[in-house]
Amino acid sequence: MEILEQSNATIDYLFLPVGGGGLAAGVSSVFKYLSPHTKIIGVEPEGAPSMSTAMRQGDIVKLATIDKFVDGAAVQKVGDFTFPICRENLYDMITVSEGKICQTILDMYNKDAIVVEPAGALTIAALDTYKNKIIGKNVVCIVSGSNNDITRTAEIKERALLHGGLKHYFIVRFPQRSGALKEFVIDVLGENDDITFFEYSKKTSRENGPAVVGVELENEEDLKPLISRMQERNFFGEYLNNKPNLFEFLV
Repeated sequence: MEILEQSNATIDYLFLPVGGGGLAAGVSSVFKYLSPHTKIIGVEPEGAPSMSTAMRQGDIVKLATIDKFVDGAAVQKVGDFTFPICRENLYDMITVSEGKICQTILDMYNKDAIVVEPAGALTIAALDTYKNKIIGKNVVCIVSGSNNDITRTAEIKERALLHGGLKHYFIVRFPQRSGALKEFVIDVLGENDDITFFEYSKKTSRENGPAVVGVELENEEDLKPLISRMQERNFFGEYLNNKPNLFEFLV
């Protein structure tokens, strides 16, 4: 009711966050009668697509595992009462990656001084998905809360950098000789590359000693040249960004 009362024009699209489905079921039920032309888009985190999965399969399902980062909207199973209402009333259900959500949190704080929790950033983060459909349309996004623990800032920044292709982790195999680290910094790293994480493991061979190294790039395009230089000088061991549960060990 508040949305409709505060709107000065017809609402073409309404984006709202979805967890168990309570908000979506309630809002969509009102709009069904008072603004039936409005297309209501439900948005949930990519790591917990419980409503999307239920709609795709036509019945409620319990996900075996979920990413709980977006804690305000990460559920394994949607509500028994809310699902049939959402299935009938929602125009679309889409998901947004946790990394994109983190970048949105940072953008909203840095550009607009708005503090939002991960679930609150869902709808803004989803606009890129619909950018070609909402041109010239009146769009409303429900930004549902600002309950964001400051201790999570490091993880939010980390996920945003990884999503943007600017943060990369490697196992680097350093030759067991003096000057190896200096060579890596001077000859392998790019001019604007920055080491943000370094954890050396005990020597496993006489020739090489592995270290987990995190590198922040200025531009996404700098990754391939960096890997090429690591391979040319025999520093490259393994690329870790595509490994599961990376954050559990590094963030």
